[in-house]
Amino acid sequence: MRAALRAVLRPRWLLTLMASLAFACVLFAHGLVNAEFGADGKAALSGRAATVPQDVRTGGPVIGAGHGKRWQFHVPDRTVVLTFDDGPNPEWTPRILDVLDRHKVRATFFVVGSAVTKHPGIVERMHRSGQEIGLHTFTHADLSAVPRWRFGMEMSQSQLAVAGATGVTSSLVRPPYSSTTGAVDDGQWRALRSLGDDGYTTVLSTLDSRDWERPPVSRIVDNATPRDHRGEIILMHDAGGDRSRTVAALDRLIPRLRARGYRFATAGEIIGETDANPAAGRGERLRGVLLVDIVRVAGGVVSGLALVLLAVGVLMVARILLMVATARRHARTRRPGRWSWGPPVTEPVSVIVPAYNERECIADTVRSLVAGSHPVEVIVVDDGSTDGTAGVAASLALPGVRVIRQPNGGKPSALNTGIAAARHDLIVMMDGDTVFRRDTVRRLVQPFADRRVGAVAGNAKIADRGGMIGRWQHIEYVIGSNIDRRVYDLLHCMPTVPGAVGAFRRSALHEVGGVSDDTLAEDTDLTIDLIRAGWRVVFEPSAVAYTEAPSTIGQLWRQRYRWSYGTMQAMWKHRRAVVERGPSGRFGRRGLAHLALFQVTLPLLAPLVDVLLVYGVLFLDPVATAGIWAAVLGVQFAGAFYAFRLDRESPRALWALPIQQVVYRQLMYAVLIQSMITAAGGIRLGWHKLQRTGGLDALVNQNTRP
Repeated sequence: MRAALRAVLRPRWLLTLMASLAFACVLFAHGLVNAEFGADGKAALSGRAATVPQDVRTGGPVIGAGHGKRWQFHVPDRTVVLTFDDGPNPEWTPRILDVLDRHKVRATFFVVGSAVTKHPGIVERMHRSGQEIGLHTFTHADLSAVPRWRFGMEMSQSQLAVAGATGVTSSLVRPPYSSTTGAVDDGQWRALRSLGDDGYTTVLSTLDSRDWERPPVSRIVDNATPRDHRGEIILMHDAGGDRSRTVAALDRLIPRLRARGYRFATAGEIIGETDANPAAGRGERLRGVLLVDIVRVAGGVVSGLALVLLAVGVLMVARILLMVATARRHARTRRPGRWSWGPPVTEPVSVIVPAYNERECIADTVRSLVAGSHPVEVIVVDDGSTDGTAGVAASLALPGVRVIRQPNGGKPSALNTGIAAARHDLIVMMDGDTVFRRDTVRRLVQPFADRRVGAVAGNAKIADRGGMIGRWQHIEYVIGSNIDRRVYDLLHCMPTVPGAVGAFRRSALHEVGGVSDDTLAEDTDLTIDLIRAGWRVVFEPSAVAYTEAPSTIGQLWRQRYRWSYGTMQAMWKHRRAVVERGPSGRFGRRGLAHLALFQVTLPLLAPLVDVLLVYGVLFLDPVATAGIWAAVLGVQFAGAFYAFRLDRESPRALWALPIQQVVYRQLMYAVLIQSMITAAGGIRLGWHKLQRTGGLDALVNQNTRP
């Protein structure tokens, strides 16, 4: 536990944790302001009114109720109170304010707190021009249907929003989905009493303009005109859709009512409230300003994220579709019987096996080579193993197998030692935890019939795919080999000949100076060197090798951390290729651009899909959100299914693909983050040795049964 705590408290992880928490807070703030919580946006069904006093249902529309007391006010005759709900709106509220200013009329605006945080300037103008401000909750929630904690939050956050925008607060409230006193049911009555307990005066309406139905302007004017000189609180809206008819109707209604002897008042004036919008306290105003600023920042961040998410989604889907189409073309072009590299390559091959503490696997590895159908010499280079790897290899006493011991110098050093000792012009390199099929070497070297080919990438597969981690890697390897490498082959920009199964022309290796130890991804570094030197690097999918995969999250983390960091090193080392001409420039503008986009940028941004999936489930429509995520997953599944079909692998393992997308992707995302932090710090890593279990022959036989 202490070790885990120390790991979390390391500066880079502490920084990452703090950034993640800040990001989560931004998303929550934006979700609170803009999104729907479950039943938000829907009114609760009207219920019984058993607990509602009869005089409340027949009394005045302005209600104060709380702490066992209740009072109600009627609107005096020939008096109207114009009220506007659901704003502010950046288009319609200013136009309504223009009409009111022109006619010198004051009205009461019941504002939604979340809209206030997005358009504080409009509310500030509202207050400055003498209009009265009331609260309409923060997210337009039905107060009769929300829990008490949410009830309090809706009101307190609304007050803060108004205080931040105008420097004042409000004692007036109109609950969303309320109408007249005669429609108050038990749930609404509980809400009204709670509002009264909190010091609010509830302002219901008595006359609905029904502008929300978008009738003709004349109909809105008629609906909002009182009958028999009665006093009325008129309900209109300054948001919620096209309110151009409301604006036009208001411009006709005010002169019409004045001509009939009506005066205009605010809700506060009706109850004798001299100031329904008192100045906010210093602390409340500061908190309000902070809320408005946070929402503004959150809105900008989430808008940017939405654009990024759209780009990521389009990029992911387009990449899969394009790469599947290109892989299909590659498969058709290289179909056996229709394609030949030239005369069969039958010359002997030197196979180099760098080994460091591979006691559990080395015997299976060497036996698979000797049992192959192509003539080989096997060179096992023991790189300072401490577990007796060299002794196990030597004790096999197999023909054509040499064991070379050297002090520990790293994998590039071991490979260069093997190259120097090799007797043949064609050199195969493999890992000490890998086994070949009988025909792997023969198939791997056939492309060397083309004198332009300097290296060949084989098809590495996972041997231990029984557990969930192995299954995830099996999916990853099959897709990488049968989709990605086929595309790289056609575009002549293969970035990596895998260390598990690759072949090289000796002259090509000599030309680039052998295997470099400049990066941790020596296979990627070497491959890029060869391409920049003008050699072709191709993919041979029929040259299959089986390798032992990490069996725990910790081992997988260490392996992928090394790979990811090494790839970044190689990209940085060869960055000048982007501006060069010839083969080097073509690789730089194709291969390096592809690595930067799809191996770094896209994996770094891909978790946004899952983050915004959670955001959508919590704040938006869960069904629609899940549907979009399922559609993206469906495209990925189709691409994966095609890759498995190309590789003649059973698609049964693909049931783990959805879990891989949620869990495995986040792990790779964290690995990439750590790699970027390490790269920025200029830290050099050593070998991360994995714990091997051995038994590769049995695993291979299990996975290759007809």
